[in-house]
Amino acid sequence: MAGAMAGTAQGSAHGSQAGSAAADARFPGPAAYASKPWESRGRLHPEDESPTRSAFQRDRDRILHAAAFRRLKYKTQVFVLHEGDNFRTRLTHSLEVAQIARSVCRCLGLDEDLAEAVALAHDLGHTPFGHAGGDALDQAMATFGGFDHNDQSIRVVTALEQRYAEFDGLNLTWETLEGIAKHNGPLAGPHAHAKAARGPSPSIAAYSARNDLDLASFAGPEAQVAALADDIAYNAHDLDDAWRAGFFKADDIADVPLVGPILRGVRARYPAIETSRLVHEVNRRVITAMVEDLLAQTRERLRALAPRSAAEVRAAAAPVAAFSDAMRDNDLALKRFLFERVYRHYRVNRMTAKGRRVVSELFAYFMAAPECLPDDWRGRATADEPVRARAVADYIAGMTDRFALDEHDRVFDLHVRH
Repeated sequence: MAGAMAGTAQGSAHGSQAGSAAADARFPGPAAYASKPWESRGRLHPEDESPTRSAFQRDRDRILHAAAFRRLKYKTQVFVLHEGDNFRTRLTHSLEVAQIARSVCRCLGLDEDLAEAVALAHDLGHTPFGHAGGDALDQAMATFGGFDHNDQSIRVVTALEQRYAEFDGLNLTWETLEGIAKHNGPLAGPHAHAKAARGPSPSIAAYSARNDLDLASFAGPEAQVAALADDIAYNAHDLDDAWRAGFFKADDIADVPLVGPILRGVRARYPAIETSRLVHEVNRRVITAMVEDLLAQTRERLRALAPRSAAEVRAAAAPVAAFSDAMRDNDLALKRFLFERVYRHYRVNRMTAKGRRVVSELFAYFMAAPECLPDDWRGRATADEPVRARAVADYIAGMTDRFALDEHDRVFDLHVRH
């Protein structure tokens, strides 16, 4: 990929890569405003440092090895698993976000490992059937604190992953947890994002009471980059998947800002290009354009702010990672197109309606009959109704699409063996 996307390599910008990166002006060494693993605020449960990996590398590795991360392979992005093997899932989406975040951070002198950890973990709390499943679970949990996938991501990494001998969760660093919690921006104070109008969600608030995540400040620079990498990734791959699925034709996007001009440029240079190559060429150029705009605008904001530390980035009155006004308008226009032509397409609507029904019916069933939960979940579903509701929500949120459909058959279909 051209421009900012070129040169992506393995390893940390703060490890053995630093020497060679310094020789290339595109990839500066660690910036003063970068998050430094040796300056981390640490972990809730103290641990000895690794002799071979930074604190943020360990976070990344723990997320990669988590059961919740593996289950993302079978969780819906837009198209449910049986629609085809080539469509994105939550797992491939998370990997694409991580790749973009690392590339941007390398160009800005930020810690790539921290950005990657936040990117890989940001969707761990998603339910089966994508946002439709999350909406159904939020409605079912309305009287018990609601359900939010970002809140559930924190719940997964601080409590539900039970692998280690000395603690529940993954015991991630403060910086990684802060980045996950503030994925959409501050959760309190004057800069709180729109979705935080009711205040921090239950699991984030509970964890922050034990280990203050400074919910009123912006996240560190790496987490800010990861959040915008998420926007870039899902815009591009949802456009790609839906185009290949036949939801629209090339002429249908000719008037969409950003995408239309790129489409015309590709067609002018390659007039005989076949559709499959056209789709990919447009998609890669959309990513490059958005990444290069993000880099230019972020560098401009960093020059104006002149932060001397990641703490000064957090304390700023606005995020440092951002699109230009023109690109933000393009981003919104593309989202509107995707909403109208993809997310509300009748094929997607049919599957999401089924997903909402499956999640709603499973929740009602297990709330009424907690003794039918598997052994390792039944003990958590106590007689206290709010506690039982949260246990049932945790059980359902952790399901893959396929498991949720099979579980629904097991509990409702009299002809399916248990």
